Amino acid sequence: MAGSTFGERLKMTTFGESHGVSVGVIVEGVTPGVELDEAYIQVQMDRRRPGQSSVTTPRKEYDKIRILSGVFEGRTTGTPLCIMLNNTDMIPSAYDDIKSMYRPGHADFTYDMKYGFRDYRGSGRASGRETAARVAAGAVARKLLERRGVSILAYTTEIGGIRCETFDANAIDRNIVRACDAEAAVRMIERVERLADEGDSCGGIVECRIGGVAAGLGEPVFDKLDAELAKAMLSVGAIKGIEFGAGFQAASMRGSEHNDQMDADGFVTNHAGGIVGGISTGSDIVFRVVVKPTSSISLAQRTVDAEGRERDISTIGRHDPCICPRIVPVIEAMACMVIEDHYKRQAALLD
Repeated sequence: MAGSTFGERLKMTTFGESHGVSVGVIVEGVTPGVELDEAYIQVQMDRRRPGQSSVTTPRKEYDKIRILSGVFEGRTTGTPLCIMLNNTDMIPSAYDDIKSMYRPGHADFTYDMKYGFRDYRGSGRASGRETAARVAAGAVARKLLERRGVSILAYTTEIGGIRCETFDANAIDRNIVRACDAEAAVRMIERVERLADEGDSCGGIVECRIGGVAAGLGEPVFDKLDAELAKAMLSVGAIKGIEFGAGFQAASMRGSEHNDQMDADGFVTNHAGGIVGGISTGSDIVFRVVVKPTSSISLAQRTVDAEGRERDISTIGRHDPCICPRIVPVIEAMACMVIEDHYKRQAALLD
């Protein structure tokens, strides 16, 4: 299937479907000799796995990973690294009654138009389940970035119209929506739970901050660092928009306000979000992504079936009423892949 490989020097190819036997990833270009074990990767898998709280899907997948190749005696070999996790809590029969209908907001119609055939069980390849493989690959990239002193942190800043007013890094993993404001998190949880009771869902905004990146990463003209990050984020099914630094606020700013002036200590401001001309400045890279409301809702909606007949549909199943909490580690994983890939590109340039 074309389009399942991401990256240039550090590549990942994901495989598997939501209700298939397993999902997994092959990672190529991993630096040899780096200490790596399953427990390190599992930490990130546990952050993404379903069934964690009242605001996530009740599907019980423990996402226990297995490294099948690329690691020997606790160190990476430099050869393709294959990571796999089995699906264990599938209920494909839940889709029998709607398998011929196109669910609003899902890729059912578009996959049918492209391939003339589709896996209707939980969206198949288009399912958010695929992102488990990305998180595994991202954990490998994170390990490589730790050696470079790079840190990557994502967190929820808005859910259902409720915004974080303060930033507290310590609060992020202490609330089930992974918000950076503990007080806002309480209101967010109430909003999500109420919508779930109503059979509806909501979206939000996730911010990501990347620290410790050296100046000079990025490949003009078409492989700008922000362009690569944007592609990575928009490849995640639930992401519908991205902005860097001041983002869309730049439209109402003056040049004298938006320009990041410099003094002897470096950049005074960071309205550009750490990237100018597609190349990192050495400041923190900051971007935000828009997470759409979960498409699977139990409220009745209008659609058509494969024969073109108008139908009413309700998606009854186990779904996240808000995707933000579990998409946070996915955003981090994709950012890790992009940054490490560009470090390797820069190293090749200077050889």
